[in-house]
Amino acid sequence: MKLFLDTADIEEIRTVHRWGVLDGVTTNPTLFGKTKGMTYDEVLQEICGITSGPVSAEVVAEDVEGMLTEGRHFAKLADNIVVKVPMSETGLEAISRLKAEGIRTNCTLVFTANQGLLAAKAGASLLSPFVGRVDDINEEGMTVVRELAEIIRFYEYDSEVLTASVRHPRHITEAALAGSHIATLPFKVFQQMVHHPLTDKGIVQFKRDWEAARAAADERAKASARA
Repeated sequence: MKLFLDTADIEEIRTVHRWGVLDGVTTNPTLFGKTKGMTYDEVLQEICGITSGPVSAEVVAEDVEGMLTEGRHFAKLADNIVVKVPMSETGLEAISRLKAEGIRTNCTLVFTANQGLLAAKAGASLLSPFVGRVDDINEEGMTVVRELAEIIRFYEYDSEVLTASVRHPRHITEAALAGSHIATLPFKVFQQMVHHPLTDKGIVQFKRDWEAARAAADERAKASARA
């Protein structure tokens, strides 16, 4: 399963890229609002210079022509830009028309398998079910991922399921087991995936044991030299 970083923070992206596990990046207007000193275009171009994987740039227009104008603009910024379009009637039309122009899209704000199916039929490259937000209303967000992944597999649609609105590491495990092609997660969850109390404890213990063993070896060497 591919892992994307859900952020517009350049330093976070550089950090995960150095780990060798970054497959792409997703952004949105909310995430961009947390950055300072750069335009959205500048942020996107900076990100695309760090990773060669897909980088999602979200439109904010609500009408088809506006979505097309923004989408075409984003697509010209870099070859790995994917235009993020919300699930709606106008969104589906925009996805279909962008597909006809050879522009890849990410259908966002998907909350049911039916919505994902429509987006796949319209030609979306990525389908983004928001599992955390579904969980928030006391429903099972991962059910949408599981159903949608099975639909895409069974009918061989040229789309990938991208699990979004990830809140904790367990969401990643469940998404992988549900057949999601991709998951996008915040930097904090990437860090949580790395660490485990027993791992951290083991590193400390191994270092302590090594230092003790080396000190004992040094003492033996000194004793031998004196003899």
